[in-house]
Amino acid sequence: MKIKVKSTKRFVIAALSAVMLVTGWQSPDKANAAANAVPSYEVKFLLNADKVLRNGLTLQDQVENAFQIEEPAAKMLVEYFDTKSLTLNDSGWNARFRKKEDKKKYEMTYKKRYAVVNGDINAALDQANREGFSAADTNYEAEIDWSYHKQTLSFSNHKDVSAPKGLTLPSEKEALDLLVSNIPGKLDKTNTPGWGTTALKQAYAHGPVSVSKYTGTFDGLKTDIELWPIVSADGTGTENVVEISFKTDDYQTAASSRTKLMELLEAKGWLVPADSLKTNLVLERY
Repeated sequence: MKIKVKSTKRFVIAALSAVMLVTGWQSPDKANAAANAVPSYEVKFLLNADKVLRNGLTLQDQVENAFQIEEPAAKMLVEYFDTKSLTLNDSGWNARFRKKEDKKKYEMTYKKRYAVVNGDINAALDQANREGFSAADTNYEAEIDWSYHKQTLSFSNHKDVSAPKGLTLPSEKEALDLLVSNIPGKLDKTNTPGWGTTALKQAYAHGPVSVSKYTGTFDGLKTDIELWPIVSADGTGTENVVEISFKTDDYQTAASSRTKLMELLEAKGWLVPADSLKTNLVLERY
């Protein structure tokens, strides 16, 4: 009898294996797993401030002409909230508070970052999916930030509240209270339940930075050039960080236009061969 039972078990296992091979059957967990998020792409390069700015304040005419910039720069104030030891940043999160001069709202963005190693975007998406950032969560926008050397996958949650038109921020306490009261669940539950709220309540404003944003076109894509006058490393002056960027939903378009843009910037002598780290500079210097 024992021999017959073992034979029957072998037959059942073999039959099930055949069904799985033919039908592609998966376990319930795998079958119900959400698909990876589908990211858009933002290509970013640093520009040499000494070569593209006029007296350190505005873009030179040749730069405006190269990117068909016809309007004056839009103005905005930007600040990031984190603790002195950068608790949020060390866990891959940034909390940004922004006010655009021409908008009647304060804009809050909570961003989670994942490193893309050796260009393997799918591996980064897989990791994010395991942590709950998937195509099923429409509260976050997935994006690949593609700079000179590296790529970073980010998930951004945007909130806003009404505000007077103009270039004025609320007090630091008011801005922090708004960020805390609108904190998304994924940030709040990072590491342990309530971790995000606790960390954010201990944060302070890094900034603000008065940013000028020019808008033009390149290769048929809307293209922005931002000037960030950031406090210098020694705290005695200002370092002008100038960044050019464009966005697209298509990887091939991003790759092709990125190559063209890099070649143009190199030919003009405007390119800084380094990654843009303006957020880190603001966090570290304010």
